Amino acid sequence: MDWLTRMNRAMDYIEMNLTGEIELAKVAREACCSSYEFQRMFSFITDVTLAEYIRRRRLTLAALELQNNAAAKIIDIALQYGYESPVSFARAFQLLHGVTPAMARQDGTALKAYPRLSFLIAIKGAEAMNYRIESKEAFQVFGIEGVYQTNPDSEDQHTPAQMWQQNHANGEVERLAANAGDLPAFMSSDLYKVHAVCSYKPTGDDAFPYMLCAFKSESSQTDGYSTITIPAHTWAIFASDPFTWDAFNEVIETLYRRFFTEWLPTAGYEQVDGLDFEIYGGSGGLNYVELWFAVRKTA
Repeated sequence: MDWLTRMNRAMDYIEMNLTGEIELAKVAREACCSSYEFQRMFSFITDVTLAEYIRRRRLTLAALELQNNAAAKIIDIALQYGYESPVSFARAFQLLHGVTPAMARQDGTALKAYPRLSFLIAIKGAEAMNYRIESKEAFQVFGIEGVYQTNPDSEDQHTPAQMWQQNHANGEVERLAANAGDLPAFMSSDLYKVHAVCSYKPTGDDAFPYMLCAFKSESSQTDGYSTITIPAHTWAIFASDPFTWDAFNEVIETLYRRFFTEWLPTAGYEQVDGLDFEIYGGSGGLNYVELWFAVRKTA
């Protein structure tokens, strides 16, 4: 089953369950990936979170129900689309549509409609993507790890970006760099010592692991750190052009988006369990980033 078919099957599941419970783990299983991987792909492809898309679709259908079914009570429509009270429903409805549910029933009221999304291959510009395919034997990394929630209703809303900020502020990133030792022979000499790896072990349907990591070598000092083994994989590696740090967010988001929307749907590969590295390097006052995606050829 190809990438587009899997993604559209996940969207079918969402559409069929807008008036019921939508299990994010079930959405991901329809797409044959983890919950984190699906939500990540979805956000990069659509520029909106999965939770926000579901909210918009439900409120779009709720508006149609208000207009087309005058006998239906607002509280019943609120419950039908996942809101526990008319107050929370009215607040969300007005935030999206700019009017209250009661006003939506008046003739001539302007409302917003968000149609169902479908995934397809689109012809885009002729800008080249710089990538390479490399096979690497198993290797080890070590560092500071955290587990993060993908469930939008979770009380734990910490992010990897906050992890970077905290560990820069307390000096742990610099300490990890000092303990990294020599880079392995398969790494470029102009790479920095601290990188990041994501989705390298199972953590449940609604969570993903993330580590600020260094590559382990004979000169590394690993005491006090978590150490993980990355199995042998084929890697699709995408490198950015040189940039200054103030452009980092735009650069890395563009790389991720182009991987998910332009390369992955047509390359004959699929990502392996969402595993990827963010590898940082630079010289001459400029920086670059490489995204390493563990991939395998599709059948």
